[in-house]
Amino acid sequence: MKFRTARHTKDLNRIIDFYGRILGLKVLGEFQDYQNYDGVFLGIPGADWHLEFTVSDTLPEHQPDDDDLLVFYAESLDEFNRIKEKFIINRVKHVRPKNPYWESNGITFEDPDGFRIVISVIRSF
Repeated sequence: MKFRTARHTKDLNRIIDFYGRILGLKVLGEFQDYQNYDGVFLGIPGADWHLEFTVSDTLPEHQPDDDDLLVFYAESLDEFNRIKEKFIINRVKHVRPKNPYWESNGITFEDPDGFRIVISVIRSF
């Protein structure tokens, strides 16, 4: 099984910059003017998941909730610190998580659409 999460956005370029340049995901594919939609697939090459973001003439009608999270696990503390530093250098908004677990097990930021992502260090479950 493979996994994709798809979300409509109001600014595809800002999303690509955020998840690509700042977080480090790669553009795996993209499309333009498919039934009035443009989109991009972002992820890690070879992984069984990716994120899809789309734009169209219709603006998104969703609104983020403080418990709607994408959680990314760094492979090491060094990787965690490198990612965290990139967010800080790029002045990405750091927010206090609603769930206290993420306060002690990661760092939470908001993406350009106001949705939250958590960067944590990989742990065995």
